[in-house]
Amino acid sequence: MSRRTESADPAPGGKLRIPRRKLEDFCGCIFAALGIPPVEAEDSAKILVAADARGIPSHGVAHLSRYIRGIEAGLIKGGISPTVLRETPISRVLDAGGAMGMSLSRAAMDWVIDAARKHGVGLCSIRNSNHFGIAGYYTEMAARADMIGMAFSNTAALGVPTNARNAFFGTNPIAFAAPAENGALFSLDMATTTVTRGRIEIAEREGRKIPPGWAVGVDGKVTTDPASLLEDMLYLRGGGLLPLGGEGTALGGYKGYGLAVMVDILCALTSGGIFGAAVRDSETTSARVCHFFLALKLDLFRDPAEFKRDLSALLNALSALPAAAGANRVYYAGLKSRETEAECERLGVPVAPEVWADLEANARRLGVTV
Repeated sequence: MSRRTESADPAPGGKLRIPRRKLEDFCGCIFAALGIPPVEAEDSAKILVAADARGIPSHGVAHLSRYIRGIEAGLIKGGISPTVLRETPISRVLDAGGAMGMSLSRAAMDWVIDAARKHGVGLCSIRNSNHFGIAGYYTEMAARADMIGMAFSNTAALGVPTNARNAFFGTNPIAFAAPAENGALFSLDMATTTVTRGRIEIAEREGRKIPPGWAVGVDGKVTTDPASLLEDMLYLRGGGLLPLGGEGTALGGYKGYGLAVMVDILCALTSGGIFGAAVRDSETTSARVCHFFLALKLDLFRDPAEFKRDLSALLNALSALPAAAGANRVYYAGLKSRETEAECERLGVPVAPEVWADLEANARRLGVTV
């Protein structure tokens, strides 16, 4: 990795467009300057940039400053070999020891895929880890190996259970991916809250209100103020993000609430990690969290070529549906991200100017030439 990168180029919409490899190299250099080993620095940079390239800036390079704070405080650690707590031919339980969550998760999914190649199924449960970026990165690793992949993580308690006023569960993402023909994928990556905290942070950076229905304040009533919401969540004053489905039960908010608890069970209870309101962020860094990964080989069920043919037929049928009034087309999970990623390969990855300014400031402080 080079310790030098070129300046970003301007792009329409007030954002900068930065060539993907240059942005990966730049972020990798920052990790390396913090003492993170080369493979972990490279993995972490690629996974952060992948989020921005797929149109998910809430999980992209804007998070790098939080990593920097956590690494400098000794709460996120490079060069950690996780402890194997339990192992069978198809499963592993790990204590991450505060390791870099993204690189650790990439290695864990590699192990899961290898187990599935040998035995049809692979599983890994991890405790005491850190933020692992976009969950879909790992499920797509499995899908590209002709497998069904699933990934879950609990997060800091930001979500408010149905009929409650205090946060108890995290945004607790669920990801699922399966392969179709010609490299196409069905790739679902979703929070179990209506939105992630990153979406609230973006609204605050851009100086706009959040829509009613995303979150409630300390009184348990809907709020549209991102700044006060973020502060109240950080200092545990009350309020938080609403579960998928929104406030109350009329639109199914209890379903998102139930899914969030399911993720906690898969991630934390299988690994012996922390769960619920015990998972907390600080001003310095993100919470220690738990993950769960699964891969299923397609030939457990049928010929992989037949499965991929039929999934292609399903996805093509979805894409061919007539669009509703005011909509241009019908998407299936993962299609928009895939198209956005292809555009970013051509034009560069969009980064908000304020995020780039923060990256530049940290780079200069760490001796990485911009």
